[in-house]
Amino acid sequence: MKRLILLFGSLFCLMFQVCAFDIVVAKDGSGQFTTIQQAINSVRDFRPEGRTTIFIKNGVYKEKIVLPTQKTELTLIGESVDSTIITWDDHANINQMGTFKTYTFFVGGNDIVFEQLTIENNAPQLGQAVALHVEGDRIVFVNCRFLGNQDTIYLGREGSRAYFNHCYIEGTTDFIFGPSTVWFEDCLIYCKRNSYITAASTPKHIKYGLIFNNCQISQAGNVTSMYLGRPWRAYAMTLFKECKLPAIIEPAGWSNWQKTENEKTARYSEYGNTGPGSAIGKRVAWSRQLSKKEARQITLHTVFGDWNPLEVINH
Repeated sequence: MKRLILLFGSLFCLMFQVCAFDIVVAKDGSGQFTTIQQAINSVRDFRPEGRTTIFIKNGVYKEKIVLPTQKTELTLIGESVDSTIITWDDHANINQMGTFKTYTFFVGGNDIVFEQLTIENNAPQLGQAVALHVEGDRIVFVNCRFLGNQDTIYLGREGSRAYFNHCYIEGTTDFIFGPSTVWFEDCLIYCKRNSYITAASTPKHIKYGLIFNNCQISQAGNVTSMYLGRPWRAYAMTLFKECKLPAIIEPAGWSNWQKTENEKTARYSEYGNTGPGSAIGKRVAWSRQLSKKEARQITLHTVFGDWNPLEVINH
């Protein structure tokens, strides 16, 4: 029901033009700008007037975009998730670029909302290739798609918080990774190659890392073996809660990244999952199945503290 309300609100806004868009981006020149980067750059730094809404008309925008730290309280809304596409094609082995410069869209500012957008890294499978790199705090994604292969989404700053609602995320290896605190609600996770879904690097002193709630894992026809995650850093925290897990999920569930010492520190847990991949009989002994009481204590409030992303969405 929440998903329908969110989608209806966005569609009503677009169909009947009752929302105030501060800026319109259109490749055909019918808006104020023809590129998304130009629109972002035009917004006043730390704009005192409050939130700025940028509407992006359908089109394929081949741009490598930086939303810097001084651009805050922005909402970027695509005309339609399937036809408003932001794409780039850097990968880690281009001129020894390394993983962290390969992004298509870098988000450095706080309090940013994305709706109905596709963000893609369509580089060939020759190395890590990030589509979305998030460093800002209090970042929201609603009804968005993230397309890529290895390292599709990098959630890159410890202590920062992000919320994904009804999003599609695809990739091959470690395609959701990083140290941030992130809640994925009602998302579809699509696996394109036998490998690992997550690679959290949660710091020891931060309680929550990657949390998947009411999500579904699916796969390409050639995929037969996936692990829920492996620890990029020793204290990685990941939880799959009330998710649908297909038969491709390895009975062990989790990998130690070929480091037995990670088994003493990694914080991997599950609760109430369904589907053939949810069987717990052969899970690694160093992962946990939460009790009902423990699971109930993990809410948006306990994870995000004083920030409620639903208030931003419903505003």
